[in-house]
Amino acid sequence: MYNFRTDLALERRDLYKKANNIEKEVDGIETTEEKIGEDITVSKVKILNENGENAIGKKKGNYITIDIKNLKIASEDEIQKASEVVTKELKDIINNLVSPEDPILIVGLGNLYVTPDALGPRVVQDIDITRHILEYMPNVLEQGTRSVSAVSPGVLGTTGIETLEILKGIVDNIKPKLIIVIDALASRSIARISSTIQIADTGIVPGAGVGNARKELTINTLGIPVIAMGVPTCVEAATIAADSLDLFIQKVQEEAQSNDFLNKLQDEDKYEMIKEVLAPQDYNFIVTPKEIDELIENMSSVVARGINFAIQK
Repeated sequence: MYNFRTDLALERRDLYKKANNIEKEVDGIETTEEKIGEDITVSKVKILNENGENAIGKKKGNYITIDIKNLKIASEDEIQKASEVVTKELKDIINNLVSPEDPILIVGLGNLYVTPDALGPRVVQDIDITRHILEYMPNVLEQGTRSVSAVSPGVLGTTGIETLEILKGIVDNIKPKLIIVIDALASRSIARISSTIQIADTGIVPGAGVGNARKELTINTLGIPVIAMGVPTCVEAATIAADSLDLFIQKVQEEAQSNDFLNKLQDEDKYEMIKEVLAPQDYNFIVTPKEIDELIENMSSVVARGINFAIQK
């Protein structure tokens, strides 16, 4: 299988098409795109069968990618607008999986003390938790309020326990009908760092995008549906070099209309070429932007608000 090194189904589909010179859609995959205003694009990748699964290495199901421009300098109104898009797309998936009053467990994966990996725990801090209130003070909530609980299970390196093992124990005891997992993802595009949200109804394999896959969190392993929400927070050094080379080639071609060498280089897979040079020297680092604190703060607000409005009536 092609080494995608990205968690985003949309990027995997694009990379597969490029690698195999496919102009139309990949067999077993459907894709749609919708523009919402000037700054938001919603792309939907639906994997229909085994052909689609084998092509891009993702499970059969629905993958929604929400691209948000200018999030580094987003105003409160822009953050709210983005969260409303998340609410709409997430609510549609939730309604297809459970009834309006079924209990939901929110899981924030990652390490709170490592900023690029802190998205999940940060989102959980802003979730409106209701399970304990419904149990001890039900009169203060509106009738029909959904039971919501949340947990940040930490990472294997600090707990010594696989996330799957922790969640199995929680599911057995509190018996939610649905799990929503939030995690930081890897991308093959600098532009998507902390400006893209992927929502999938197929669960997640934590760490898969950076080659550190853990046990999958899916309906097969947990016994209930799992929705995965993720935001890319890092890329490989090879991706940065390849994207920078693209910009360099574009600039040169604008100034010199014809150059056989540059035209040929642009058509080849620069990422794989650069990775071959960097990897043997252990120079293919995982890189995150210097503004990651602000980006994580903005994106965690977008995701948390989107979830809060989607899980209640």
